[in-house]
Amino acid sequence: MASQTAQDCAALESQLVGKSVVTLDDLTTDQISLLLRKASYIESNPRRVAHACDGRILATLFYEPSTRTRLSFETAMLRMGGHVIGFSGTQNTSVSKGETISDTVRVVSQFADVIAMRHPKEGAALVAARAAEIPVINGGDGGHMHPTQTLADLSTIEKRFGRITDLVVGLCGDLKFGRTVHSLIETLCRFGNVHFVLISPDELKTPRYVIDRIEASPSCDYEEVHDLQDVIGRLDVLYMTRVQQERFFNEDDYLRLRDTYILDADKMKLAKPTMAVLHPLPRVNEIATEVDADPRAAYFQQVYRGMLMRMALESSLLGDPLPGFSQTQEVQA
Repeated sequence: MASQTAQDCAALESQLVGKSVVTLDDLTTDQISLLLRKASYIESNPRRVAHACDGRILATLFYEPSTRTRLSFETAMLRMGGHVIGFSGTQNTSVSKGETISDTVRVVSQFADVIAMRHPKEGAALVAARAAEIPVINGGDGGHMHPTQTLADLSTIEKRFGRITDLVVGLCGDLKFGRTVHSLIETLCRFGNVHFVLISPDELKTPRYVIDRIEASPSCDYEEVHDLQDVIGRLDVLYMTRVQQERFFNEDDYLRLRDTYILDADKMKLAKPTMAVLHPLPRVNEIATEVDADPRAAYFQQVYRGMLMRMALESSLLGDPLPGFSQTQEVQA
């Protein structure tokens, strides 16, 4: 039994080597579960994994501004002994001269071992993955997908509840343009047994293709509501989102909608004592700073767990084993 578990783990790890991750559909649920276990192992054994990626180079190609995501990818590689190259913004790169995504990643493939990429246009990460000679990790493409943020979300939920199923998950705010929301819903549907409470104004409702994923799941369902206060007491997880100014073409629409939902101490009094509050960050004013001291606030923990998950993902795609990890799978069995 123990050796079989170790063999299963080895098989899953071998399937990850060299893969690109454009959406989490590129990973099986077993592979996602493996990454969750790896992240927990890394958390408990930081010194043992400190040289797992010695000599490796990560290239971060960020075509739009980012703080947390870019630094998280870079810190993940540095904590495993690797190195980082790349850019944040395109002003001083060949992109400003008209170089295509395909040519950029072909060139960078000659320098690096893995690429993490963010781009404002949907589908850009897929173009990069098809052109690159090394694994490409999507760090967010337009309003489409943000798979590593979802891995951070899953890890945070699992840390809080010991599971990622059998939960009532509320998602609040910008559910139309929020790529983190779309990725999380679709991935939780694959694991099943989640009731989604979708909280938004009509102008920012969840897109039809995401609703279709929920409806296609035999064990997930949803409701769409406007009032956070009416439903907060039923939630296990509340995922707050920022109304994203950069996704709006009309400034008046943004100003009208940006303060629709503000989570404060009074609303938290209505919630379960075990509820977890998540947010992909950055926040503007949708979560009052007074909530930060509440033990149910999990959004800064999300940042840390995102780094752990990126460490697990980067090492897995490179085929670099985590010292001692395979033995923990035998013990677990």
